[in-house]
Amino acid sequence: MGAPIVGNVSTGKPDVNGGIWIADAGTTLPNDATTALGGSFTALGYVSEDGLVNSNSPESDTGKAWGGDIVITYQTEKPDTFQFTLIGAKDVDVLETVYGSANVSGTLSTGISVTANADEAEEHVWVFEIVMRNNTFKRIVVPVGKITEVGDISYMDDAIVGYELTIQAFPDSSNNTHYEYIIEIAS
Repeated sequence: MGAPIVGNVSTGKPDVNGGIWIADAGTTLPNDATTALGGSFTALGYVSEDGLVNSNSPESDTGKAWGGDIVITYQTEKPDTFQFTLIGAKDVDVLETVYGSANVSGTLSTGISVTANADEAEEHVWVFEIVMRNNTFKRIVVPVGKITEVGDISYMDDAIVGYELTIQAFPDSSNNTHYEYIIEIAS
């Protein structure tokens, strides 16, 4: 085991071209950190200052022997979720992501129409692009993700209107829920 390296410590902020991208289910996935995303991907604009949170922790239960000793633990599930708040409240792409593409029409200049209903959310490919310290770039690819929760939407004088989303990542054909690619780019 080597000594700790300060250069391996990092923060993560969005790429200037966008931090969160979405594409239709089945879109060809990027398989590295730097290849440009194809035209099938749409940037979803600004994300709130809370950034991106990935929860990927196994949940377990225990088995006990007669007398109460715990003799085994076993994994019951391992959800892989991503949480973030989109703050482009007037962006048609954001509204289509939140409400479903069939429920949004128009443009900001001609008028946007949104229909809220109980239609099930669509599955998409999600890509999160993160700039780390020292010219390091990270890309997280979710091959099959679906919005499973939308937080309360607040309209206030002193707060940004945003759509707090939770994305559930589902296993792909290789049984993986997401992929991460990290590379340091020479300056």
